Amino acid sequence: MKRRPEPSPPLSWGLTAIPGLRVGHDRLDGRPTGCTVVLAEGGVVAGVDVRGGAPGSRELALLDPVQTVDRVHGVVLAGGSAFGLESVTGVVRWLEEHGEGFVTPAGRVPIVPASILFDLTVGGDPGIRPGAESGYRAAAAARSQAVAEGDVGAGAGATVGKLLGMDRAMKGGLGTAARELDNGLRVAALFAVNAVGDVIDPDTGRVVAGTRTAEGDALLDLRCWLRQGRRLVPPVGERGEGLNTTLGIVATNADLSKAQATKMAQMAHDGLARTVLPAHTPWDGDTIFSLATGEQELGDDLLTLGALAAEVAAEAILRGVQAAGSLPGLPGATDFAAGRSNP
Repeated sequence: MKRRPEPSPPLSWGLTAIPGLRVGHDRLDGRPTGCTVVLAEGGVVAGVDVRGGAPGSRELALLDPVQTVDRVHGVVLAGGSAFGLESVTGVVRWLEEHGEGFVTPAGRVPIVPASILFDLTVGGDPGIRPGAESGYRAAAAARSQAVAEGDVGAGAGATVGKLLGMDRAMKGGLGTAARELDNGLRVAALFAVNAVGDVIDPDTGRVVAGTRTAEGDALLDLRCWLRQGRRLVPPVGERGEGLNTTLGIVATNADLSKAQATKMAQMAHDGLARTVLPAHTPWDGDTIFSLATGEQELGDDLLTLGALAAEVAAEAILRGVQAAGSLPGLPGATDFAAGRSNP
């Protein structure tokens, strides 16, 4: 019997394993929320694919392959729902101050697409949300070193498993992962995991974080409900149950066109669908950006690139919930992994 080939080893730095990318986080005081900024030195080719039914975003139209502008200078993932889009203003200001942007007769104009997740009901005053100063701080903090994970940046107020209400939910978070092939091709992902559904390890089929039982000390596993014919309808009300969104960025050192970058983002959604159940719902704004820095010739191997993007996306989502801590009434995945009950 032939031995199963070993997978390529993960790269420990996550998204910053792609040369030219830097990641910065900002977490606000007073309530768990914040933003995560990815800066692309000199600008990079980008694409996007939106599959959730409730997205909130900025500058997505220009990422269409038929549009003129072909490079972006940063991407923002933020909490705070639509209010969090204000954080982009601070990132744009920081980039302008540092000479980055699309060249025009009036100076450089930084191009910074963004998407937001809903965390306004988590941990206190919903008036505390990331604004321009938060985005500026995250941009100023961006580094090419290993990326912090868990309850940071856009993952600070992320939660999962909300189909039966917030009192049965768990803490989500931010995760990142990367791989390198023998030929030097690198693919990486960064995700803020704030899903309405469960997060599942596709290698084991085990629910890692999600909707809890009424007692709160075990995971319900929504797949069982589906197979029993029960309806999955989140209680959307004043507390904001059912308002969610998982956001991601996949990146590569390959030389891609905008159309190829868009295809990579599309294929990366397979990784989201493997780990989040249900995915792409009417109550999530699931969005994946793609970035290509252009150092590595791709040839005709877009299929491999897209498949790897799905792999690192799934790994980043798992890492996001596994690295998350807990909040009052919102245990983290480690609480269950260690056999502890709901705090």
